[in-house]
Amino acid sequence: MRDKTQENPAPGDRLIRAGAIVFFIGTLATMVTVAPLFFGAKPFPTYMFGLSMLMGVGFLIAAAGVLQSIAAGRRQARGEAG
Repeated sequence: MRDKTQENPAPGDRLIRAGAIVFFIGTLATMVTVAPLFFGAKPFPTYMFGLSMLMGVGFLIAAAGVLQSIAAGRRQARGEAG
């Protein structure tokens, strides 16, 4: 039986994967930044709060990949219809 994976992935797949990785890094940074608040330890420097913003950046990158995939699908559908 042939492998059912796509040989040519959708155009936005790389952006979606990159966005997921950046989002995960931002999630880890957020957990590390918030942890001292629960343990009564000294808070981390301000740049750690900046790293927490990577969650939003990763989400935007992944959303751009989804929109790019949608646009490619529409172009392909128009090409087949007309």
